[in-house]
Amino acid sequence: MLSIYFPYIQLQMLFLIFVRVGAILMSMPIFKSGSIPVLVKFGLALGASIVLYPLLDRTTFPVVRDLGSFAIGVIGEIMLGISIGMAVNLIFVGLQMAGLIAGYQMGLAIARVMDPSAGQQVPLLSQFFQLFAFLMFLTLNAHHWFLRALADSFELVRPFGFRLSGSLIEQLMDVAGNTFVIAIKVGAPVIAVLMLTSIAFGLIARTVPQMNVLFVAMPLKIMVGLIFIGFSLPYLSSFLRTVFSGLGHTIFLLMKAAS
Repeated sequence: MLSIYFPYIQLQMLFLIFVRVGAILMSMPIFKSGSIPVLVKFGLALGASIVLYPLLDRTTFPVVRDLGSFAIGVIGEIMLGISIGMAVNLIFVGLQMAGLIAGYQMGLAIARVMDPSAGQQVPLLSQFFQLFAFLMFLTLNAHHWFLRALADSFELVRPFGFRLSGSLIEQLMDVAGNTFVIAIKVGAPVIAVLMLTSIAFGLIARTVPQMNVLFVAMPLKIMVGLIFIGFSLPYLSSFLRTVFSGLGHTIFLLMKAAS
């Protein structure tokens, strides 16, 4: 009769890897979508954990037999995973914010589509910028850097080694603040040209009061905004390459602050 035996220590190690990997995946913008079945998320996290298990130095994994200490350690692994996933998620939040600002200036704020990752309706331009960023993320093989950072996280922060410190909070605040910088840089071309367009229509309204400026301005601002979005796509590609290249360094600083 075939019997399968897993030592308690190995099961504990595999579970800790699964908890961290699962927390990271569940907090990323793609996998946190409610449209993805829970079993698919669970299977993906378990599969990634099984692949990582033989690659890690398991001799350094602590063995905890006290249930209270083990529960605290699991909570720490979840918090670390959420912190790493948040560093990726906030980049896409910044792009979504850029689309929101540009959409309001163009008059497209009322045009909304369903965002499966958020489970709610978002402005059309926000969804466009977000999908473009997803494609660039895959095109630049940034997911390979992320998987490498996931494996390195177990060397920088050992299981049960998570520490909630002021340095970690400061790093998270820097990442959150960088979201607004990304939003402004991505939306800057459209925001600037639409601001000049609004000033031009203001001058026209003063000089030609018989002209219905509101009727003329709405379609023209949409056209100008879409044209400059097209012109800014090469710049956006270069900018996203820089942002995704620095993602590994950002995750490294977060893990150093948490160790």
